[in-house]
Amino acid sequence: MESRGTKREAGKIEVAEPRNKLPRPAPSLPTDPALYSGPFPFYRRPSELGCFSLDAQRQYHGDARALRYYSPPPTNGQSPNFDLRDGYPDRYQPRDEEVQERLDHLLRWLLEHRGQLEGGPGWLAGAIVTWRGHLTKLLTTPYERQEGWQLAASRFRGTLYLSEVETPAARVQRLTRPPLLRELMYMGYKFEQYMCADKPGVSPDPSGEVNTNVAFCSVLRSRLGNHPLLFSGEVDCTDPQAPSTQPPTCYVELKTSKEMHSPGQWKSFYRHKLLKWWAQSFLPGVPNVVAGFRNPEGFVCSLKTFPTMEMFEYVRNDRDGWNPSVCMNFCAAFLSFAQNTAVQDDPRLVYLFSWEPGGPVTVSEHRDAPHAFLPPWYVEAVTQDLPSPPKTPSPKD
Repeated sequence: MESRGTKREAGKIEVAEPRNKLPRPAPSLPTDPALYSGPFPFYRRPSELGCFSLDAQRQYHGDARALRYYSPPPTNGQSPNFDLRDGYPDRYQPRDEEVQERLDHLLRWLLEHRGQLEGGPGWLAGAIVTWRGHLTKLLTTPYERQEGWQLAASRFRGTLYLSEVETPAARVQRLTRPPLLRELMYMGYKFEQYMCADKPGVSPDPSGEVNTNVAFCSVLRSRLGNHPLLFSGEVDCTDPQAPSTQPPTCYVELKTSKEMHSPGQWKSFYRHKLLKWWAQSFLPGVPNVVAGFRNPEGFVCSLKTFPTMEMFEYVRNDRDGWNPSVCMNFCAAFLSFAQNTAVQDDPRLVYLFSWEPGGPVTVSEHRDAPHAFLPPWYVEAVTQDLPSPPKTPSPKD
C-alpha cells in the first residue's frame, strides 16, 4: 500500500499536507506522584467571607440557621455507646441525589455578596470559584486508585468556575448502592446527631429525624500558588469551647470509621482514609477531625481527635504513604492547566476535564446542554450589573 505522505506517479511527487494542518495532540496533565514531590506550595490561610444554610426542604437561606454546636459526651473513660442504627430507616430523610445542584447555592451567595468582596470585581475576575469537595478530589488524585472524576470548567467575566460532573461509573454505583452501604451513610449522619446540639451549652437530641437536606456552608477565600480561590464547603459544627471563636478555626469535622484491631488495619486507615480526612479539613482550615469508631453492631465504642496538622505524622515514615506537598502541588498544577486551557470567556462553553486512575487528566470541549452549568439567572444578573467587556480590536480597525 502506498504511503499517504508522498505518491510517486510518472516522476511527479505529490507533497503531503503541511504539518500545521494536522490536528494538534490534545493537552493532558500527568498525575504520577513522583512528578509533584517538590516543596510545599504557598497556600494562604483560608479566611471566611460568609456562610449560608440549606433547610429541611433544601431551600437556601443567607444566614447561619443550620449551624450546630459541638457537644461531645463527658470523657469519663466509658464508651459513648451511641447506637448509630437507631432511627434507620424510619427517621431518615435523605437528600434527593437525582437533583444536580452544581454550583447554584454558592452562586446565589456570590450574587448577594460580590459587591462587598475585598478587591472587588477585579479580584473575582482573576479567581477560581468551586466547592471544597471538588478541590478535595484534586488533592487526593495522585494517590487515588479506584474512582475517576470529571470536572466541568467555564470562564465567565474572567472568573473560572469549576463544577463536578457525575461520571457514568459513579452514577451506576449510586443507583445500585447496596443496602449495607446506604445504612453506613446513615450512620455517619447519625453520629453527627449524637455529637451536636442546636444551641451552645445544650445536650444533643438524637431522637429526631436525620434529614440530609439540612446543611450549613462556610464560604472561604484563599490562594494556592498564584491562584486566588473562592470556595464553599459544608461544616458539621462549631466548638463553643474552641481556643478561638474565629471561623474556620472553631469548626470541627465529624467522621465515623470501623473499629480497628490490628497494626495492618491502622496502617491502611492512615494511608487511605486519613488522606481524605486531611485533604477535606486542610483546605478550609478546619483544625480538628473527631472520629467515632464503631463496632460491627453499629455502636460507637471510642472517640479519637485527629488534629489536621498532625495527620501526616502517621504516614511520614511509611514508604507507601501520602505526602501533603504532592497533593497541593498537583492541585496547583491542575488549576494552572485549567486556567491555561479554558481561555474562551463564554458561560455556555464547557471545558470538561476527565480523569481515570492510572492515566492523565484529559480535556474536551462542549457547548450548552447538558454540560453548561452556569444558570441563566446568574449569567443575566452578572451581565446586567457590569459593563460589557471591551471588544478586542480586529486587525482591520
